[in-house]
Amino acid sequence: MNLDKSLLKKNPSCLPAGTGSPAGLLGMTFGYHIVTFGCQMNKNDSERVEAILRPMGMQSVETPEEADVILINSCSIRASAEDRVFGMTRNFQALKKKKPHLIVAVTGCMPGRDKDGKLENTIQGVDLFFPTKDMVMLPKWLSELNPNLRPIDLDADYLSVSPIHHVKAQAFVTIQTGCNHFCTYCVVPFARGLEGNRSLKSILDEVRDLADHGCLEITLLGQIVNHYIAPDKEYFSPQNPYHKNEFAKLLWEINQIEGIERVHFTAPHPIYMDDEMIDALTLPTQLNFIHLPVQSGNSAMLEKMNRRHTREQYLETIQKIRAKRPGIAIATDIIVGFCGETEEQFHDTVSLYQHCDFDISYTAKYSQRSGTLAAKMFVDDVSVEEKKRRWFLLQHIMEDSTKRKNQAYIGKEVSVLVDTYKNGICQGNSSEMKRVMFDGGEELFGTIVSVKIEKAEMWILVGNMVYC
Repeated sequence: MNLDKSLLKKNPSCLPAGTGSPAGLLGMTFGYHIVTFGCQMNKNDSERVEAILRPMGMQSVETPEEADVILINSCSIRASAEDRVFGMTRNFQALKKKKPHLIVAVTGCMPGRDKDGKLENTIQGVDLFFPTKDMVMLPKWLSELNPNLRPIDLDADYLSVSPIHHVKAQAFVTIQTGCNHFCTYCVVPFARGLEGNRSLKSILDEVRDLADHGCLEITLLGQIVNHYIAPDKEYFSPQNPYHKNEFAKLLWEINQIEGIERVHFTAPHPIYMDDEMIDALTLPTQLNFIHLPVQSGNSAMLEKMNRRHTREQYLETIQKIRAKRPGIAIATDIIVGFCGETEEQFHDTVSLYQHCDFDISYTAKYSQRSGTLAAKMFVDDVSVEEKKRRWFLLQHIMEDSTKRKNQAYIGKEVSVLVDTYKNGICQGNSSEMKRVMFDGGEELFGTIVSVKIEKAEMWILVGNMVYC
């Protein structure tokens, strides 16, 4: 990178971390290191941050010790997620003593929900603390802290930044941010704001560009992804067979894009799984999998959570999905130990799990989050020990169920997108989002292959590639 020596003399504080003199800058580039916590949307946001940092004359480095800028993309879904950020920034304070010009930034859900500044005042050793939507200001802020970093101009909407995808065959595509539902336990509306939907044109343009560059699988991201409402409906094709559910319409449009062979999305809400949405699960490129959060199997608990659906409605939806697409793999999210949850109410969740016979569940022990409606309205009165007991009970049921269901794949062929290769072993997800491992070469990375399953364990299917 070419640097102005006169600028360095006038402003010696702009020396990058670990540099002892202006001469040490000659021929150097600046390094960034990103740590991402939380969901797939956070991962996609980090890909956008990378797309901002690289034109500024920066390159990714493997460790914090090598970096001139460290950015933590935070999650607030549980207290433990925020505690990890606090611990990490404390560790970086020691690094900043050795490298006084190191810039440490925190973005994501923690700054997003920090309306009164308490988190920012508590966290130590951080130079920048900003919500995701303000990432477009990052070039200005970083160049002010280190004038040797090249400023760039960006549009006001951070979603207009094209993310950097590290795996050519797979990509996340954010179609929606924020949420209007205000589930009482959830911090998302406070961290990410109210629901905002990307333009249909920009989504389709991004997917076409991905397909042109060899992408085979996309995952559509939204807080309530199946509540997508296109702000520019004129870009829907007249031939689109769906009329009411605009997310179903979007799925159909993406299915018309040549090159995209697998489409996944997360996370839908049960109340928007209407007949059109369920029918769209049968579109040719849709994975044979859906992740449909339930959170509780008790209707009174669901009402207290402001989930807007009942136990009976959820069960009916699962029945309709399985009738429309038999054999589909179904995952869910469950919270145990929510405020006031009785033993009887918890057992309603257990019975719902057994009735739905989920392929997998992501079970969380309720963690009160400041600012949420639950924190203001209810008492977190289920003990830590009882939450753990309920978590382990559901976990054991899930493990038994998952291992049992996986046995049905023995002797069958599954379609696998290879996303990992190491020492002659390939791994990837099947169309049912089952993890599959088989012997293969590095040339298979990023391709879709057929694998015959010979062995089924709890978390992985093992087989042999089928050669045409």
